[in-house]
Amino acid sequence: MRFTGWPGLVGAASLLAAALCISPAVAQTQQQIDWCTNKANSNSADLRIRGCTAAIRSGQWSGERLAWAFVGRCLAYLDKGNYEQAFADCDEAIRLDPNNALAYNNRCWGYIGAGNYDHAIADCNRAIELDLKNPLPYDNRCLAYIDQGNHDQAIADCNRAIELDPKFSMAYNNRCWARAVVGHELQTALTDCNEALRLSPGNAHYLNSRALVQLKLGAFDAAIADYNTAIARNPKDAGSLYARGVAKLKKGNTAQGDADVAAAKAIRPDIDKVYAGYGL
Repeated sequence: MRFTGWPGLVGAASLLAAALCISPAVAQTQQQIDWCTNKANSNSADLRIRGCTAAIRSGQWSGERLAWAFVGRCLAYLDKGNYEQAFADCDEAIRLDPNNALAYNNRCWGYIGAGNYDHAIADCNRAIELDLKNPLPYDNRCLAYIDQGNHDQAIADCNRAIELDPKFSMAYNNRCWARAVVGHELQTALTDCNEALRLSPGNAHYLNSRALVQLKLGAFDAAIADYNTAIARNPKDAGSLYARGVAKLKKGNTAQGDADVAAAKAIRPDIDKVYAGYGL
């Protein structure tokens, strides 16, 4: 599964925290900074918003030195799916600091979620220009190209992300997904998904990706097993429910297959059209 929800940004927050180089502050303000930048990589979106908002209102930073707080809050709003506020914060970060690569990267991700792929690619292009060694904008641009149907360019971008960080599990997953969607080089796709899961065991998104590869390879039992685990981690995963139903139907298990498809459509009525675009 390509990341359609903001958990796709795992790793971005920690990179943000590392990139800030914020001057020492009083203890309570430092706590707000840690919340905002997700220093522990485990803060809720609401806690991060609280920390970023407090930092913005503190008056301790201004101009381009304040941009980091808007970047962090933009990312937190993306995690909540609040595009309007996220775009407003990323826009403000860019206004304050036109050379802030993370602001462009996060806005790129927001545009992908909103389905505006041309704007997403433009923002990722700018993020790459500003920070050639950051794998995130390459990986995000990979996703934008997948959704545009430009799978060759998508794979090239994921290749570059992996070159920059061979332990960047998202890039392996997304390269797997790019091949799985078009049904090409499925064994290579399976290798990529296995590597993504080795680096991030049990990740529901990666299990969904590998399951689609196995489904297209005709390995229905293996696909169902991966979908089972993905659904156990996220019972509202309409994609995994729908595709598991397809796998069961292909095995001749009509009752259970129909039940999964119905459950998936109850969560997302257009899920059949989405997966038709993936070749199912």
